[in-house]
Amino acid sequence: MGGRTALVLGGGGLTGIGWECGILYGLAAAGTDLGTADLVVGTSAGSVVGAQLTSGLLTPAALYERQLVDPAGETAARLGAGVLARHGLALLRAGGPEEFRRRVGAAALAARTGPEDDRRRVLAARLVSREWPARRLLVTAVSADTGELRAFDGSDGAGLLDAVCASCAVPGVWPPATVDGARYIDGGIRSAANADLAAGYERVVVLAPMSLGAKHLTPPRAQVESLRAAGARVLLITPDKESRRAFGRNVLDPARRAPAARAGLAQAAAHAAEAAAVWSD
Repeated sequence: MGGRTALVLGGGGLTGIGWECGILYGLAAAGTDLGTADLVVGTSAGSVVGAQLTSGLLTPAALYERQLVDPAGETAARLGAGVLARHGLALLRAGGPEEFRRRVGAAALAARTGPEDDRRRVLAARLVSREWPARRLLVTAVSADTGELRAFDGSDGAGLLDAVCASCAVPGVWPPATVDGARYIDGGIRSAANADLAAGYERVVVLAPMSLGAKHLTPPRAQVESLRAAGARVLLITPDKESRRAFGRNVLDPARRAPAARAGLAQAAAHAAEAAAVWSD
């Protein structure tokens, strides 16, 4: 296990990145710095935040300020109706979670998306370091071929940028990422947070910009309940009404990142006491 505290950062697009950074800064300003976690689990948007947070190069305040920069030059993407329909059909037809993920992976491999190198350049610009941190960081992705989860870390030979590209490869929107000859899609296809990877840690905080589940997608709340049943102190934070309003209708719109960050900062005050109670000895 290697530690006592774990921070889980779930997926949620560009608005999820902004909101998580706002929450982290607000809690740190109130006296609870979740960046001290022994383990950080990052899924999709959370993999970007996790890589930045554990780099040792950014304080929570600096991480928050980065979300407020004018997004001029960034292009908005969108989860179109066709993509959502294919995901929904895969949910209905699949006999189990891995079959669902294999179906989504197959569709992602067949989809017409932009070049993989272009997406890699975008994510490289978001990271402040390409080196795995000294602290344990798990970056989740799903094999496009087998549907199996892979939790990348600094010990398995994959580069940090490779792992983040894999975790952020939203199927049907961006191309599957190639790592060691294999193709991977967004870790959120398994779970919006993959909070179960924090099993064995005594104190866990889960930030989940997307908190819903479905037939073959275990919701973060169910994973949190399992952690609690095993004896962990766990806090789950999901967007409040104002944060959801700040997200708007497109979580992949860079123009919504700053409003989401401000909403996260404002929401953090409501969770400061319970976060301190979970995180402190």
